[in-house]
Amino acid sequence: MPIVVDIDVMLARRKMTVGALAEQVGITPANLAVLKNGRAKAVRFSTLEGLCQALDCQPGDLLRWEPEP
Repeated sequence: MPIVVDIDVMLARRKMTVGALAEQVGITPANLAVLKNGRAKAVRFSTLEGLCQALDCQPGDLLRWEPEP
């Protein structure tokens, strides 16, 4: 998939656990895992906003596009 999700990178930079992030954003750890592993078909802007707020980052820090080889 050409959209790469870098939630793991930001979690490591912020020294935060998946559970703590899920709680701050208000989503289940299972739904966060779906996002984090790139299996989500869509992301709500409210969820993206919550992720950015909790991780103190911009949307571009969490999502990037890579062309397929």
